[in-house]
Amino acid sequence: MGDEVQTLAYGSWPSPIDASLAARHDGRAEFVGFVGEEAWWTEPRPTEGGRRTLVRRTPDGTEETVLPAPWNVRSRVMEYGGHPWAGAARVDGPLVVFVNFADQRLYRYEPGGVPRPLTPVSPVGGGLRWAEPRLRLDRDEVWCVLEEFTGDGPTDVRRVLAAVPLDGSAAGDRDAVRELTGAGHRFVTGARLSPDGRRAAWLAWDHPRMPWDGTELLVAEVTGDGTFGEPRTVAGGPEESVAQADWAADGTLLYSSDRTGWWNLYRRDPQGRERALCPREEEFGGPLWKLGWRWFAPLDSGLIAVVHGRGTTCLGILDPESGEVVDAAGPWTEYEPTLAVHGTRILGVGASPRSAYEVVELDARTGHARVVGDAHDDPVDPAYYPEPQMRTFTGPDGREIHAHIYPPHHPGHVAPDDELPPYVIWAHGGPTSRAPLVLDLAIAYFTSRGIGVAEVNYGGSTGHGRAYRNRLREQWGVVDVEDCAAVALALADEGTADRGRLAIRGGSAGGWTTAASLASTDVYACGTILYPILDLTGWGSGETHDFESQYLETLVGPLAEVPGRYAERSPAEHADRITAPFLLLQGLDDVICPPAQCERFLARMEGRRVSHAYMTFEGEGHGFRRADTMVRVLESELSLYALVFGLNPPGIPTLELTK
Repeated sequence: MGDEVQTLAYGSWPSPIDASLAARHDGRAEFVGFVGEEAWWTEPRPTEGGRRTLVRRTPDGTEETVLPAPWNVRSRVMEYGGHPWAGAARVDGPLVVFVNFADQRLYRYEPGGVPRPLTPVSPVGGGLRWAEPRLRLDRDEVWCVLEEFTGDGPTDVRRVLAAVPLDGSAAGDRDAVRELTGAGHRFVTGARLSPDGRRAAWLAWDHPRMPWDGTELLVAEVTGDGTFGEPRTVAGGPEESVAQADWAADGTLLYSSDRTGWWNLYRRDPQGRERALCPREEEFGGPLWKLGWRWFAPLDSGLIAVVHGRGTTCLGILDPESGEVVDAAGPWTEYEPTLAVHGTRILGVGASPRSAYEVVELDARTGHARVVGDAHDDPVDPAYYPEPQMRTFTGPDGREIHAHIYPPHHPGHVAPDDELPPYVIWAHGGPTSRAPLVLDLAIAYFTSRGIGVAEVNYGGSTGHGRAYRNRLREQWGVVDVEDCAAVALALADEGTADRGRLAIRGGSAGGWTTAASLASTDVYACGTILYPILDLTGWGSGETHDFESQYLETLVGPLAEVPGRYAERSPAEHADRITAPFLLLQGLDDVICPPAQCERFLARMEGRRVSHAYMTFEGEGHGFRRADTMVRVLESELSLYALVFGLNPPGIPTLELTK
């Protein structure tokens, strides 16, 4: 653009990416499936109260919203949910079952009609919840995971596999729900039936393990009357995580296990003989945060669709005989763990640094891939998008730290030569998760104004093998904090970032890392803390939901044995160490990281005269979904950096900080 480029201070560049634009494009398609020949998926609606709807691609190629507001297709099993719908094509049109978020009931729906409930409402605790429905039209049933609360406490819960009649007879009668398994394990995934219908396979695990620590792969015989025999464990264990299992067309059992330190695929024949299909130091699986996530899907031909990679993920087709993988051509450099297959067609959800997530269909015969749903459409000139770099930094003890660096970028503005840019370190949630390298307009919101962003996949993140993941065992609040600080200081030392204008932000577990960083380092001038964990002792002794209620046993250590460690690492216990301004953002309906944590933390900040703002949002749970919430969050965060760093972003409301 030559002569048109103007020189303006970092943080004051005018940008067409405003907060409402970023909010409207937040979220992604999820839980793909085929209903007959049609591709279906769930899709977010931030401007409709944050609900998720079902979308179908009709034979003429148009996208059609299946359910109007206020229907919200989302399960609350394990609070993070799981696959919330299933569909089948019939002569007179599709039959769909789905979980409605508001009441967690399972509904039956035929387009053109009205959804009818299939399951009852329970007056006990969190009620009855359902995930991973699978239609059994031959039995006039839908088989699912049932989560049933037995009391008012968050851990008063049992989970079993269950069959719900499709005729609606269980809508007011809990006894009409047929349980397929006993409650022998705390957690179960949905059952996969063998091609002949005679065997079912599913995963199970128990406290204090999380599914990425160790799971068991169970197989049971299924009798002619649809009951399960005694299940037996065929793979997995306390230190072996089986992430997914499914049946190949020939009746062999496929599963993804990290027994070598990497989630790889294995095949087990009916005689119990096993073979690794593609042994590599990369992941063909991942952390099972939501029931029904799929990293592989067997085709009728014997080939296997796979989402795999190291640090990033590709969509490929694995030939189990040769062990070769052919990846889909196209611009997508990251795929979500959701797959569906029909004949030679493979559905996935892919994105790249230049495009947000979209529904992609791969033809296994031709290798041709195309977008079939939720297509990315540039809302602004892509010249305003950041140009990220994948980098590896060196942390304490010489350990590698993986990060994505998003330098400030604007097609029409540069900063004065003698100015270094402010940078915000982004700590992802989980913490057993990772930050993907994809277009995120919330990041572009900052980079297009002249503020750099660095997403750190600190030790404990997934995508780099079990050893990297295990770095965080009993080290949460140490390794994550150290790794984020190491990246921030390395950027300053090399002249990429301004040492005096470093910030940190994160949500959930990332909110913990942010608060812990402010309490234990002097690296950052300020921080943005979203729906965080702040008090380990409270969170580890009844303040959170069942799924993560014993997560800290591995992340920090057994509470009964190391109570001092819980107190020593908690920001709530060390409010006196925090001197940097901060912004604290919390949903009032959050049962995972409840508002009580924030309130206790702020009470201990009382009288400390540290500049801060606390904002709460009614109707928001863990993670913000409503467009109006996300607008306030982004603008408030930018305003915090403007106040602390001395920036002048145009058109942003000024955040009121109190002491």
